[in-house]
Amino acid sequence: MSTQDWKAMLGAAFNVDPEEVVEDVEQVAAPASALEQQGKTMVDILLDKKGRNGKKATIVANLTIDDENLKTLAAELKRHCGVGGSARGGEILIQGDKRDAILIYLKSKGFKARVI
Repeated sequence: MSTQDWKAMLGAAFNVDPEEVVEDVEQVAAPASALEQQGKTMVDILLDKKGRNGKKATIVANLTIDDENLKTLAAELKRHCGVGGSARGGEILIQGDKRDAILIYLKSKGFKARVI
C-alpha cells in the first residue's frame, strides 16, 4: 500500500491545491435558520375544512422562511404530530386538528405563534 496523501493525489489530478479548497469552504456562511428568518413575525395556526370533504386540516400560515427551511419545519411538525401534510407557498398544511400540538412545538422552538 502506498502511503501518499490522497488529498494531494486528488489535487494533482485536478490541478487544485487542497489547502486552498479548505479555505474556500470555511468562508461560506451558513444559511440562516428558520427561526432567524422568521424574526418577530407572528405565525398563525388555523383550522380549515373547506374543500376537503369535511375533513379537518391545520394550516400554519404567515411563515416568512425560504423553501428549504419550510420543508424542514414541515417535516419536523409532521413527525411530531404523527400525521401527513405538505408545505408550499409559505404555508404548512398538517392533516387533522393538531392546533394545540403545533402551538406547543413552535413555541418550544422559539417561534411567536398563536391559534386563530
